[in-house]
Amino acid sequence: MSTFNLQPKADPQPSLLDLLQNLAAASNNNKEGSSRVLEQLQAALRTAIKASPLSRHQIAGEMSHLVGETITAEIIDSWTREKDPRHIPAEFLPAFCLTTGSRGPIEVLGRAAGAFVLPGPEVVRAEIRRWDEVMAHARKEKQRRVAFLKEIEK
Repeated sequence: MSTFNLQPKADPQPSLLDLLQNLAAASNNNKEGSSRVLEQLQAALRTAIKASPLSRHQIAGEMSHLVGETITAEIIDSWTREKDPRHIPAEFLPAFCLTTGSRGPIEVLGRAAGAFVLPGPEVVRAEIRRWDEVMAHARKEKQRRVAFLKEIEK
């Protein structure tokens, strides 16, 4: 007999419910310096790059296409280095997030501004499809157990 877990497969994206539950914790508490988010932004950029299947050169190429100007891997490196980092222009953040598939950098800025970044409709649709698959699998497992119970009760 197989074991069954009702949780969907591990997903690097938090669920919509998780995002809403963490809203209060993510709000800016207006302490002095709380809007200085460079280190958090750099960490989010580094995490997005590591999680992306693309190399820094590929990320730079796709971003260049999206923003209409040349971005190199060296420029991306300058945004993420710990000593004397260059600031990433805000106008490049959407292209970075689209290219890497990470909302992390935008979420850092949103939290600092007291805003909340929600996933787009396609992400919610994908989450619904995953739950549909989980439920279908659960129904099949239930049917197997009902059939097994009938067999052992004979």
